[in-house]
Amino acid sequence: MAVQEARQSVEAGAHGGGCTCGDCPHGARAGHRRAVAEFVLKRDEYAAGQGLPAAVAHSASASRQWVSEELTQSAELVAERGRADGEAWLVRMWSRTAYTVWAGVVALLLVQALTAIGAGWTSARTAGLLAALLTAGVLTAASWFHRARGGALAPVIGEDNRLSTSRAVAVAWVLFVAYAVLVLVGRLAAASDPAERDTLISGFDLARGAGVVTVLAVVCGIAVLVRRVVGLRVLGQRLQKVRADRPRAADLLTDDAGRGTFADIQYVVISTVALLFAAVRLARRPDQLPDLPWGLAVVVLISAATYVAGKYAEGGRPVILSVVRAREAGDLDAPIRTGDDIEIRGAGFVPPGAQGAERLSRMTVRVGTVHVHVPLVPVNGGFSNPTDAVLTVPVPADVEPGRVEVQVVTAAGVETNRYGIDVTD
Repeated sequence: MAVQEARQSVEAGAHGGGCTCGDCPHGARAGHRRAVAEFVLKRDEYAAGQGLPAAVAHSASASRQWVSEELTQSAELVAERGRADGEAWLVRMWSRTAYTVWAGVVALLLVQALTAIGAGWTSARTAGLLAALLTAGVLTAASWFHRARGGALAPVIGEDNRLSTSRAVAVAWVLFVAYAVLVLVGRLAAASDPAERDTLISGFDLARGAGVVTVLAVVCGIAVLVRRVVGLRVLGQRLQKVRADRPRAADLLTDDAGRGTFADIQYVVISTVALLFAAVRLARRPDQLPDLPWGLAVVVLISAATYVAGKYAEGGRPVILSVVRAREAGDLDAPIRTGDDIEIRGAGFVPPGAQGAERLSRMTVRVGTVHVHVPLVPVNGGFSNPTDAVLTVPVPADVEPGRVEVQVVTAAGVETNRYGIDVTD
């Protein structure tokens, strides 16, 4: 499929069948897909030994370097198209979020109309609908002012251009509590009976809404705390972060590499269940703040604590465990000399979310005072070098014989420990 798309894009031209320049919002996605297809085609051809010029085909090191440079340039084009697609996606999202918000208002109206059959329309239904209209209007206005940053999603997009789980949960609780207060305010404004007004005012008592207020305070505090924790760990090189091309809904349940994480999943699931319970309580008792039971509130607090603990535990600094001379079949055992390949073994060389060629090509190994870019070695479907635990680089000729130190600099800019090796003449 990728080969067919690549060949069709070459035959159709730059604007055939859709713009591929990445400048217009309607063609950015098509341009990114075709750039990815062309890159996959080129990578697989090089992995099969095809497309090498005759001038470098006789030398394994020269052909490897040439292939790495070609793939790096192609990967930079893919990354450029990906960034254009991400920016266009954010621009499109502001209208989609507005449509989603108003679709929720329509759904609320339909539910109220159906449940009013037989029971009749009440002032509580009117207050709930007016509160929904006001909330939707505010969200729509906010979406327009932040239309270049994803509309209503702007507050939940983190600095790494991913959806933040802690912010999403906090925003959900803030919107729900704000809606509940607006419902009570609307009922209070329409109440004419002094006894009814006193009942509605007493519905704001802390004793009745202590559970919801506590959960709201904790999730908002966690949203601020997690941002601070992640920022300090990144600055302290204890956590590796790379920027994503665009936010995805899966970010709420996965880590930066796209793998599901227990801490995030349980936090989202339990918070969603608690919000549904609170919404039902508000529908049943629209004359007071939802009285979230302390048992359920404690469950949410335990879930939040687990989420924070998971943020403290994730990541870690990359480390070099050993460096050996790379040996191919038939080679004699020998010490490390200039020009030889060395195999660096360790952990954490590839940060989560940096599995793409454009990120991998940024990896550097410092051998003494010389910086060596890690060559990309393609295989069918990916790369055999570099990997998260092993990477291979040549010892440059500029390295002086003797004791030298080796250090890896990852795509996130984090440096490993220094590891000493002996280079002989």
